[in-house]
Amino acid sequence: MILQDEVKFGFIGGFPDPVEARETVELAEELQFDSLWVGDHVAFPVPILDSMLQLALASAFTSKLMLATGVFLLPLRNPTLVAKQVATLDRMTGGDRVIFGVGIGGEFPNEYAACGVDVKERGARLTAAIPALKELWKNEEVSYTSKFYHFDKVRMLPAPPTAGGPPIWCGGRAKAALDRAARIADGYISYAVNAEMFADSLKRIEEEMERNKREQAFGTGHLLFVRIDDDFETAHKIATQHLSNRYGMDFTKPAKRYSALGKPADVAKVIAGFYEAGVRHIVLDLVGPLAERKEQLTRFAKEVRPLLPF
Repeated sequence: MILQDEVKFGFIGGFPDPVEARETVELAEELQFDSLWVGDHVAFPVPILDSMLQLALASAFTSKLMLATGVFLLPLRNPTLVAKQVATLDRMTGGDRVIFGVGIGGEFPNEYAACGVDVKERGARLTAAIPALKELWKNEEVSYTSKFYHFDKVRMLPAPPTAGGPPIWCGGRAKAALDRAARIADGYISYAVNAEMFADSLKRIEEEMERNKREQAFGTGHLLFVRIDDDFETAHKIATQHLSNRYGMDFTKPAKRYSALGKPADVAKVIAGFYEAGVRHIVLDLVGPLAERKEQLTRFAKEVRPLLPF
């Protein structure tokens, strides 16, 4: 496994309207963030817009930011149609500016039922869909057969300008998810883990890559809940309220365990721990009211980032 040397910083977006999208993207560029990520659900406890359409909107306002999904629930969709969407986004951004993060979700089984997909098949469908995407992005006539997806002599044009298509990063915490990332993905994006758990996951991925004789550049990212405030207690209260509402469950303990909360030095310390564990792309999920997101982005850039030793 070859990790990148440079550390990059992104943030979770999501925009209620084009004005907010433009203002946030322009501020992120000004503050020298590297990427914009969006989450993905079809049905969720709180309002959420389509991930690919949001990235397409953001692409009109930036020529610098990487655009990424964190993560796209690929098993809910037919991979042939998704391949066309992602290839189009890649072309709209000029190539080499898209990271396609994928995962299975699963916290909301009724979401799968609404899409006519058996939730018990979600892992197997993801494993079958990723190679299908890579085939369709080859810029040649291809055929593919799996338990769930089949196509014969298809050439999808125009091909994505990124050679072989945008990198695919897998999410997930289960052993099966980690092994999937090691065998067929180009990177791993974690969520709701601490630095020690990430290090353990990365070790398993590396061992599985060695077993499969894969020696290649491999992306590593982590979506980190962040709230910068005057003290831990205030930050924890706001994070708990926000995340409990988002996920429809009591997030008091997870907010404490899986977040970077409090003063800038406290947030920087948590991020430094993830760097030591092998994370090279920090994705900030700035929890709290949407109206405070720009302020939190600014505080991170000006108060937290200067404290980091990388």
